[in-house]
Amino acid sequence: MLRVSQFWGSISPFRSCPRILRYASTAPNGAEFLADNERPIDTSLLFREKTKFQLKKYKPISPGLRHLQRPITENLWKKGPYRPLTEAKRKTGGRNDSGRITVRHIGGGHKQRIRLVDFKRVSPGPCKVLRIEYDPGRSGHIALIESLDEEKRKSYILACDGLQAGDTVESFRNLMALDKDGKLPVLNSTLATELEDGTFASRNLKPGNCFPLRLIPVGTIIHAIGVQPGQKAKLCRSAGSSARLIAFNDKKYAIVRLQSGEERRILATSFATIGTVSNIYWQHRQLGKAGRSRWLGIRPTVRGTAMNACDHPHGGGGGKNIGNKPSQSPTGVLAKGGYKTRKGKNVNKLLVRSRPRGKDKR
Repeated sequence: MLRVSQFWGSISPFRSCPRILRYASTAPNGAEFLADNERPIDTSLLFREKTKFQLKKYKPISPGLRHLQRPITENLWKKGPYRPLTEAKRKTGGRNDSGRITVRHIGGGHKQRIRLVDFKRVSPGPCKVLRIEYDPGRSGHIALIESLDEEKRKSYILACDGLQAGDTVESFRNLMALDKDGKLPVLNSTLATELEDGTFASRNLKPGNCFPLRLIPVGTIIHAIGVQPGQKAKLCRSAGSSARLIAFNDKKYAIVRLQSGEERRILATSFATIGTVSNIYWQHRQLGKAGRSRWLGIRPTVRGTAMNACDHPHGGGGGKNIGNKPSQSPTGVLAKGGYKTRKGKNVNKLLVRSRPRGKDKR
């Protein structure tokens, strides 16, 4: 396993890069400047996972407000979405094409329009963040960005923690993409020099920018990670989720530690976005009343012991005892006792260390 100094010296055109982050000046509050015309960013967001904990509580003038808690989102766009990048979501009620319920606890809810989020980030060039929006299809917030060229392309991306309207983000995903023969492209002398002495990373490494994993310094917090070079982002996409780049294994793989504690190898030519997904305290919210769950399309959950014997294996009987039966789902799948749900020998070969379980998790 190679550490950062060994990796940067093992792959051409890189050498050892002792100063990964170098900026022109430092603000009094600890934020650092990238350029004179940009907002100062908090570079500590690159290496830590959370900002200040803030929750909004309400005066209990009604039972539904007594326990209601929400994360503070004052920077969200107050109006509707950008209509061309949305599509209507059709309700299924958890039923398949035969009309049978395949997913329980789904039904009703308010109308929703799904935002078409760009999970590939293949378009190069700087883009300006127009606003931060709420997305009913995901827990994290999204950002509407517009390219600064003549085309003025608009797209939605996952908003990282600390991103605000007016910031500039850029995608360098295809900078070190392999060609058809599996070799690195030939770089011009200026870019090769910047990659060699670390000025490229110091100037462009900030939350919201998209990089190949091989260009990201070890220890950086990342999200929206692609598993294969040509695919979209598949890991760390929900609110507050992130991973940490911990090492490089040979020249081909990067080792990433996920929030569950699992460590796995990912191709170094794959891409990731710097920072943590926004709305990081979404897990601490409290809906306050049952009706708010119904607005979100979540139907009630009923205990199996409260059902009849024909509806659930735990149902029936004269009391709350389920009898001499193990805990199981409505379809008979065991829920406890070390029952393994993985069939066959489907082992992930890219797994370095599995997530902690049992006593190791404490």
